[in-house]
Amino acid sequence: MKSRVLNRSLKLNIYKTLIRPVVTYECEGWTLTSRNEQQLRIFERKILRKIFDPVQDGKGFWRIRKNHELNELIGNADIVRFIKSRRIAWLGHVTRIDGMRMPRGILEWKPMGRRIRGRPRKRWIEDIEKHIQMMGIRGWRKLSKERTEWKKITEKAKTHSGL
Repeated sequence: MKSRVLNRSLKLNIYKTLIRPVVTYECEGWTLTSRNEQQLRIFERKILRKIFDPVQDGKGFWRIRKNHELNELIGNADIVRFIKSRRIAWLGHVTRIDGMRMPRGILEWKPMGRRIRGRPRKRWIEDIEKHIQMMGIRGWRKLSKERTEWKKITEKAKTHSGL
């Protein structure tokens, strides 16, 4: 990533096509905590700082790029928003498949019994419903049946500032 032979767009393309898919493999089933989100953003910023070289300020001193500068350079599409959009896309896929298949059954399954003492762990569907609500989408179950509409929602999630 520090090579001068490759230009920035090629390095960014390598990151988006090779590195990010490896890191986010099977991310559709993750329930992210704020600590996980922070660690993923730190990882991504380290790579982006190597891709986008240091800049020279007005006084002639070199400095690394700040977080908001990196966000502007990548178009506000960080790795956490990418993961959340993939999870929303997976939710749409699962709601469209036949009700007799395993993923749909697991999504609609209501566990019996009591949860353990203490603060309950965040469930996958609750987490995604919170993100959909933050995006201001109402009636997501009906919208998820229409593939083209749901695709627009997942694309919007990649750059949504609330996620």
